[in-house]
Amino acid sequence: MGFDENIEMCGELVVHEDTLENIRANMLKDHIVNDLAEFFKLFGDATRLRILYALSLSEMCVCDISEFLDMSQSAVSHQLKVLRQCRLVKYRREGRNVFYSLDDEHIQQIIHIGLEHMNERQADGY
Repeated sequence: MGFDENIEMCGELVVHEDTLENIRANMLKDHIVNDLAEFFKLFGDATRLRILYALSLSEMCVCDISEFLDMSQSAVSHQLKVLRQCRLVKYRREGRNVFYSLDDEHIQQIIHIGLEHMNERQADGY
């Protein structure tokens, strides 16, 4: 099979009004799309993704996350603040230590689904 440089284009111009009508009626509002895009951007940073994956395995204190990632506590703290503000992680204090965990099971599910997708693509040779 040869490479088709125009694969993203229609071979003939036909507008499917019923499809467009359905999509327009059910499309997300702009502010929701923007919020969702911001949400997924958080998963686009390798450091934050490592933190989220580690927290999917166990609750961790800042010291442990810092050691695991070989990063300063300040740098880890900054990333955790971003994740906390977006409600991806939560924390609890125990004495002088602060322990972080995922905010809810949805975050773990998103990571799991992403990993499943990547594993399937690799198995299919992509």
